[in-house]
Amino acid sequence: MTYLEAVILGLVQGVFMFVPVSSTAHLVLTQHLMIAMGSDLPPPESPAMILFDLVVHVGTLVSIAIVFRRSLSALVRASLAETVTLVRQPSLPPKIGPFLWLMLMGVLTVGITGVLGLLLKRYFEMVFASPQMLVVTLLTTAILLFITDKLPPRPLGVKKIGVRIAVIIGLAQCLALIPGLSRSGMTIIAGLFAGLKRRWAAEYSFLVAIPTILAASLLQSLEVFSGQGLQGIGFGPLAVAFVTAAVVGTLALKLVLALLYRAQLKIFSVYLVGLAALVGFGVFDGLI
Repeated sequence: MTYLEAVILGLVQGVFMFVPVSSTAHLVLTQHLMIAMGSDLPPPESPAMILFDLVVHVGTLVSIAIVFRRSLSALVRASLAETVTLVRQPSLPPKIGPFLWLMLMGVLTVGITGVLGLLLKRYFEMVFASPQMLVVTLLTTAILLFITDKLPPRPLGVKKIGVRIAVIIGLAQCLALIPGLSRSGMTIIAGLFAGLKRRWAAEYSFLVAIPTILAASLLQSLEVFSGQGLQGIGFGPLAVAFVTAAVVGTLALKLVLALLYRAQLKIFSVYLVGLAALVGFGVFDGLI
C-alpha cells in the first residue's frame, strides 16, 4: 500500500463513517477499484485488509471523542462517582444511578453485538468478496433512512434506555457488520424505532461505537498477527490512513448531527439508491 492509497482510503472512511451510507461498503468498493486499476492492495476480504478497515474505523473514534468530549467526560465521571457510592453504601436491591445504568446498558448492547458477531463473522466477511451483494444492503439502508425521517417526534429520553432498547440496538449493530448496512445508520434507526428522541439515538449510537470498534480491532489484530501480519500494507500507510480518517471524520460527524436533528437523513437514502443502481446495473463491471 502506498501513502497516497492510504490517504484516499482514510478520506473515504472519514467522510462515510458517520454519514449513514456505510463506510465499509465504500471502502470495499474503493479497494476493488484500486485493485482493478493495478494496485497491489491485498484483497478486501483478506484478514490484513479487514484489519486495515477496522484501524481506520478506530481513527474515526477520535472524531467521536472530539465532538462528544463534554458528554463523554461527564458520563465517565458520573458513572465512577455512582459506582463508588454503590460500593461504599451497598443496599438490597442495589440503587444504580442513571449514569451507571446507561453504562451498563451500553455494555449489554456491545455484548450482544460481540457474541452474535463472532458467531456470524465468517458469513458477514463473504460480502467483502462480492460487491454485487452490496446492492441489497445499500437499498435496505436507503429504505430505512427514508422511513425514519417520516417518524413523528419520539417520546423517550436518555433515562428511558433500558434492556429492551439496549438489546434492539445491539442486534442492529450486529447486522451492521455486513458491508452496506451502515453501523451509525442502523443503530440510530433502531433507536428511533424503539422510541428514542433523535439526539439520544445519535449519542447512544456513537457511545457504543467506541468499545465495539475497539474490541473488533483487537480481535482482528490477534488473527492477523498470528498469521502473516500486515502483508501488503505496512505500519506507515496504516498510521497515515488513521490520522486522515480522524481529521476528516470530525467534520463529517458534525454534518450528520445537523442533518439528523432536522430529520433530513433522506438525503442520504437518495444517494444510496443511486449507488446501488450503479452497482446493480453493472457500471463497475470490468473494474470490480
